[in-house]
Amino acid sequence: MRVATFNVLHGLSLADGRVDVSRLAAAVRVLDVDVFAIQEVDRNQPRSLGFDLTAVAAEAMGAPAYRVVPALIGTPGATWQAATDNDSASSPSYGIALLSRYSVSDWRIIRLPGSPLPAPIPSAGRIPVRLVRDEPRVAVGASVHTPDGPVQVVTTHLTYLPAWNVYQLRRLRQTLAAGNDPLLLLGDLNMGPTVAVAATGLRSLATQPTFPSYAPRRQLDHILARGLGAHAPAEAIPLPLSDHQALTVEVCLSRNSGRHRT
Repeated sequence: MRVATFNVLHGLSLADGRVDVSRLAAAVRVLDVDVFAIQEVDRNQPRSLGFDLTAVAAEAMGAPAYRVVPALIGTPGATWQAATDNDSASSPSYGIALLSRYSVSDWRIIRLPGSPLPAPIPSAGRIPVRLVRDEPRVAVGASVHTPDGPVQVVTTHLTYLPAWNVYQLRRLRQTLAAGNDPLLLLGDLNMGPTVAVAATGLRSLATQPTFPSYAPRRQLDHILARGLGAHAPAEAIPLPLSDHQALTVEVCLSRNSGRHRT
């Protein structure tokens, strides 16, 4: 089973400052994965031409099962509010998504605690730092029925605030503690691999720098697992969109694994 996680930056290319859905679709076809976790994905947003970017990715991937879960409703950086489970699907939104070529059951949405304090953001104006409220954070999980059996797959995009992202990750891991199925946790965790492994107790299947995309120096994106191993070394793949590289690896049940670490 080939899996990937990719913070798509709402489909934006740093090279030309444009969002081109055909470029996104081509990138998804290049990855050619069975399970795909996406972060910073838009639906009905003017900046991404009103497209449902998850639906674009699902069609390109050939994924009949997918779920987009907004973290916020409205326009990021302007007028927005935290999403709820009762929001209209037609509202402009921004969040995360999970896609699968395999059948899926038991979809689950987990809303994570946001920082209670405003976050410092660098500014290009006369004031070098602004205080803004952090975006809401959410996780989505499902039982994916792979050829080797069910795997619990979860994706999230955590805050960039140090310590608070660790708190969010620990809360998420506690929520996922129940069950005996193999577990796969993918996403932009906004922390390095040592901290991510320590906070979850999970095994890292991919240790590659993913950010920034043009000259990656840090790993913010992760593929963590319980009961699964890497069948081959992981890859960080530069694509013609986003400020992150996509992180991908082929996984299998640990008893069948060559137990590669990268």
